[in-house]
Amino acid sequence: MSYTFKQNLVPKAKEKYKCPYTMIPNGIVIHNTANDASAENEVAYMHSNINYVSYHVAIDDKDVIQAIPFNRNAFHTGDGIDSKCGNRTKIGVEICYSKSGGIRYEAAEENAVQYIAKLLHEHGWGTERVSKHQDYSGKYYPHRILDEGRWTSVLKRIEVAFQKLKEKVGEEDMTFSSKAMKEKYETRTNSPATKKLLLETALSIKELKLDRVHWQEQYEKGNIKEGDWNALAYEVAVHFAKK
Repeated sequence: MSYTFKQNLVPKAKEKYKCPYTMIPNGIVIHNTANDASAENEVAYMHSNINYVSYHVAIDDKDVIQAIPFNRNAFHTGDGIDSKCGNRTKIGVEICYSKSGGIRYEAAEENAVQYIAKLLHEHGWGTERVSKHQDYSGKYYPHRILDEGRWTSVLKRIEVAFQKLKEKVGEEDMTFSSKAMKEKYETRTNSPATKKLLLETALSIKELKLDRVHWQEQYEKGNIKEGDWNALAYEVAVHFAKK
């Protein structure tokens, strides 16, 4: 399957209802829409109301539409607004046409598998960062995947797509003009001093609303993954670019 990626971001006037908090994502949550609307119609409906219900991406048999930036939260896991909850830390992905299923849904689900693998690769994550709505609020979603007993197989498909993407990209991710430049980059970016400085800088930015105790604890335990460091670096860069 193939898809067209589009952006139709939430209007500024609706951000206070749909994505009021800044976010550094640390995973992805899969949902089923439970109706038969297209991704375009799903996003249009979300933008049209002032309900505190939202998600980052809607996917159908043709399109992947991003509705909320990944550096802002969305209300899609039903577990509150605590800084560590799914609503504040996870990218929400809705798979369309799940009510009736059939060929359109199957194509939408395959597009979701491919796109989620792409997100994992871009963030430096593995499939352990993929979860389902049910894991947060207990709500029986993604309903079609659960009804058909395919959650494990969906994760395996994402893993296969992820590994194929890694093999395809290979060493093309980043090239250097010389071996010396490559070594200098790797030494500086991977050094404990650089990472500690990055974390302290991110924690000092009040707009990011990071939980200092949580992040320092994860740093001391060595639990901050490469994707997390990349996300922190991105948020810091965006903050200072606005100055």
